[in-house]
Amino acid sequence: MLTIIDRYILKRYLLTLTGMILLFIPIGIMASLAEKIGKIIDNEAPLQEVIEYYGNFTLVIGNLLLPVFLFLSIIFFTSRMASKTEIVAILSSGVSYWRFLRPYMIGASLVAVMIFVLGQFIVPKASVGYSQFEYNYFHRGRQDRQTTNIFNQLSENDYIYVSRLDPNRQIGYNFTYEHFDENKQLEYKISAATIRWMEKDSLYRLTTYTKRSLREGRERVLTQRRLDTLFAFEINDLTQVSYVADTKNLFELNQFIADQRRRGASNINTYVLVKYKRWAMPIAAFILTITAVAVSSVKRRGGMGVNLAFGIGVAFIYIFFDKVFGTLAEQSGFNPLLAVIIPNVLFGTLGYFMLMKAKR
Repeated sequence: MLTIIDRYILKRYLLTLTGMILLFIPIGIMASLAEKIGKIIDNEAPLQEVIEYYGNFTLVIGNLLLPVFLFLSIIFFTSRMASKTEIVAILSSGVSYWRFLRPYMIGASLVAVMIFVLGQFIVPKASVGYSQFEYNYFHRGRQDRQTTNIFNQLSENDYIYVSRLDPNRQIGYNFTYEHFDENKQLEYKISAATIRWMEKDSLYRLTTYTKRSLREGRERVLTQRRLDTLFAFEINDLTQVSYVADTKNLFELNQFIADQRRRGASNINTYVLVKYKRWAMPIAAFILTITAVAVSSVKRRGGMGVNLAFGIGVAFIYIFFDKVFGTLAEQSGFNPLLAVIIPNVLFGTLGYFMLMKAKR
């Protein structure tokens, strides 16, 4: 059961975090609008899409910065408690330091649940509109996916290759489709100069079509100038947009990663890293809470300003380590699980030792 002290600290915890979000998110929106208003006007983005974009912007950026807001808000209100000797009074009344931490852990649990629900189910949906608007109006002309030398495994026995893809026109060049039998022997191979998705007819159009079949040691060759046919894939499945993992919820992402592993995707680490980061963020709420209390629960010369400066420094170092290990996982084959665990273990250990020092 919560005591008066528990309710007091928990109330300060949640109200300060809410105030921090309500303060900085509008500032972030105004800064973004001031920077991008020229491109919005030049590209004639519809007002409705702009409003939807900044609604999605609030969710995406808010979820990304929520751990930082949490960290700073705890330092802010705990430093004020320390400067007013409220913490000294609480501990002098016979409350142990660990008991003093209980409302902080309750608050961290509530925030962790919020981060989990946002990151796994709400933000992925917002990321679709957010990312599409970014590429349509702010990164126009820049490709949002790999467009050259695309190799994909559709199933255990089917492989495709396209030397170049134009996603806007939904056409691929130098297309190859290979089908192997159960013994991994090539059964037939289809090649074409181009493959184009004909949306009106819901089929594919191949030009300079050639099919080579191997049966009983004999080769058969069929050629046509043009062939309209069906395949069990969509042309956009040949290569995924760079932000595809960010747009899938918990269950969709797990299924997507399993499919990409089966297909032998070369950038599988990027998708796995997104999955692990989503699970790590709720845990980071506890690590940052402990570290923030350790930083700010001791009264120092210089007061709140010193604590905030130190806390901001620690937060940026944490973000730096997170980005470094994330980049290693995406570009050098570093284990994505370790890339997520190492920064959290390092700062969790740092927070624990700082907490022990503050307790003494």
